[in-house]
Amino acid sequence: MLHHVEIWVPDLGRAVASFGRLLEALGYTVFQTWDGGRSWRLGTTYLVFEQSRALTAGQHDRCRPGLNHLAFHVQGQGTVDALVTKALRHGWTLMFPDRHPHAGGEQIYAAYLENSDGFEVELVAVNPTELD
Repeated sequence: MLHHVEIWVPDLGRAVASFGRLLEALGYTVFQTWDGGRSWRLGTTYLVFEQSRALTAGQHDRCRPGLNHLAFHVQGQGTVDALVTKALRHGWTLMFPDRHPHAGGEQIYAAYLENSDGFEVELVAVNPTELD
């Protein structure tokens, strides 16, 4: 089981504004707060966002080696749609709008979102029978 993921961000305030609202809408709760960092937890797994002085770039590039995106299970198509509407009001942009909500293929209902720092999140409504 995944313990945690730590993501370095160029601006903690922007990360809290974009990721925080989205994570809380997905059921995560604030877990830790410190100068330069914040984490959210769901169950025993948590996500850490930290603004480190050791950063070597000012923006994330999902096309470079490293993290491409985070993908989250979402319960149903209506929830995906509601989360997209909310995310768009809080600094996220919809990726691949010409293919939304089937950019991952006709069998997948998902939204691909990007925040102002170049981080991508995928919200996927999966039918539980498809996981077998």
